[in-house]
Amino acid sequence: MTAPAPLYPLAGKRIWVAGHKGMVGSALVRRLDRIDCEVITADRATLDLTDQRAVLGWMHNQRPQAVFLAAARVGGILANDSFPVDFLRDNLLIETAIFTGAESVGVEKLLFLGSSCIYPREAAQPIREEALLSGPLEPTNEWYALAKIAGIKLAQAYRKQYGCDYISAMPTNLYGPGDNFDPAASHVLPALIRKVHEAKMAGTPVAIWGSGSPRREFLYVDDCADACIHLMQHYSDALPINVGAGQDIAIIDLARLVMEVLDYQGEIVTDLSKPDGTPRKLMDGSRLAALGWSPQVSLREGIARSYQAFLGGDGRNL
Repeated sequence: MTAPAPLYPLAGKRIWVAGHKGMVGSALVRRLDRIDCEVITADRATLDLTDQRAVLGWMHNQRPQAVFLAAARVGGILANDSFPVDFLRDNLLIETAIFTGAESVGVEKLLFLGSSCIYPREAAQPIREEALLSGPLEPTNEWYALAKIAGIKLAQAYRKQYGCDYISAMPTNLYGPGDNFDPAASHVLPALIRKVHEAKMAGTPVAIWGSGSPRREFLYVDDCADACIHLMQHYSDALPINVGAGQDIAIIDLARLVMEVLDYQGEIVTDLSKPDGTPRKLMDGSRLAALGWSPQVSLREGIARSYQAFLGGDGRNL
């Protein structure tokens, strides 16, 4: 079957990856290296993405034609619950600055990276895109979720008011090289990789938060980057589109899988004093599948690659 011609070919374009040193941003840079385009970036020492005037000036100088907005303040349950102001304020500032700059300099296309946490805590499973704003959010990460919802609505507003070709992608839980392995700030999979590694080194049990019963979906970050490239070239609509793996797993079974990959036969203990979070979160990826995209990296293989990245120091807070 011949692939359809792209609606917006990236070849020959000048493309800004905002947040290029983050896990998703660095994966986007790796993936764009396979396309004949010019990738531009700006590190924190060069540009404060929360400073609207600075961002506007930088974009006027650089004149990107396409933007992947992967920059964000991110963290796990503990970080979200501990720093609600930081997660809400900083992400709103980043989004406002980049969207404003993009419209001002005539960016042809922009992809905003959202998050699966935008959906209601009790959303029907698998979660369809229409579930947005249909119920209460998960309280432990509502600040980050609200900021991401605002980003989606900004993309829709610019499309409605100015005719801008801005789209939003909603990735599920991501993991891989460049992940945050700090147990106090990381998401569940990198936290488990570190916990199992340290338990293996010490010969101690692996402690997991909560009951272990919640189910989560995980997507290897390079698959996410590939999906975003596909969407940038083949999708143009106001409706945000889910990016997922299509399967979920109970946290306790995930811990067992990580232990298998790391070859550790220790004990698992649950800490019921810690919150479980949303009971289940599985994305409906049918819209993306209909556009001809599917993930390539299995969860087992992705965990193995992530562990090698961890051992090699390719991550934060190691």
